[in-house]
Amino acid sequence: MNPKLETIWNDLNEESSKIKSTKDALTLKGKFIGKQGIVPGLLKTIKDLPIEEKKTFGKEVNELKVKIQDKLFNLVESFENKGSTSIDLSMPGLQTKTGTLHPITQTIQDLTHIFKKLGFAVETGPEIENDYYNFEALNIPEHHPARDTQDTFFIDEKHVLRTQTSGIQIRTMENQKPPIRIVAPGKVFRVDHDVTHSPVFHQIEGLMVDKDINFRHLKYILRMLIHELFGQERAVRFRPSFFPFTEPSAEMDVSCFKCNGKGCRLCSNTGWIEILGCGMVDPNVLTGVGIDPDVYSGWAFGVGIERIAMLKYAITDIRLFYENDLRFLKQFIKA
Repeated sequence: MNPKLETIWNDLNEESSKIKSTKDALTLKGKFIGKQGIVPGLLKTIKDLPIEEKKTFGKEVNELKVKIQDKLFNLVESFENKGSTSIDLSMPGLQTKTGTLHPITQTIQDLTHIFKKLGFAVETGPEIENDYYNFEALNIPEHHPARDTQDTFFIDEKHVLRTQTSGIQIRTMENQKPPIRIVAPGKVFRVDHDVTHSPVFHQIEGLMVDKDINFRHLKYILRMLIHELFGQERAVRFRPSFFPFTEPSAEMDVSCFKCNGKGCRLCSNTGWIEILGCGMVDPNVLTGVGIDPDVYSGWAFGVGIERIAMLKYAITDIRLFYENDLRFLKQFIKA
């Protein structure tokens, strides 16, 4: 072996006999074979040697590098094995990190739990819906102006990505006789995207059909829903509105969470935040599914799940729900 290389090997052996930990072994590794170490420094000098010496010296340097790597690897392994046999049983154990439900899933579960307590069933339906169930059966015939406000994703001329879960209500009324009490949560799709709108979002709609059902029943259920979600101190109000599938129709507002109804930027200084649409099922809709509107009546409502979650958790940008940022999602771990 080249005398210079032999000296390096001897220095390594001498220094390795003095180390006492894995950290020391890694430091020694950096000194001898790290990027700026002794051996890589020798490799850089090969280009300056005479041609007849390059091959021999280069081969010896590489052989030395392999020997150093093997020695230091065994040294590190010996320290690690020595540490693994020493376990302090008095130390606390390692806690396994648990996941959490997404805040949208949590909100859906909270809402369905409230309605299940009231005897409502949970129904689901297809996300790709035909024109009849998404529009016509809901009193929205072809060329109706309400279709323009839906911002619909069309699959073809007769099928769409559903713009609401109302089609589930129609399917239920076709297949069940009153009394009917259902909620229909699910994913819906509209061509819309900003801080408060997403092209994919979630709704939950409610339907109740029976004899002698009136608007007072609807108001009672929705007031109870808001109080269960946001507390008894939250006030609600109903404003006249229009939906093709309900008559009369209303928008429901809830008193502002930030200013408690006094007026602030969040509620545009009105003291109120719009939260959902509702109304009595239009007699034309009942007739279309074979239910006699002279015998039965019903109410329906629809609310955005993200809307509820944003208000409940004081979230200002709907896109946070879909970015999969663990820093955001970890805030919703339930104890």
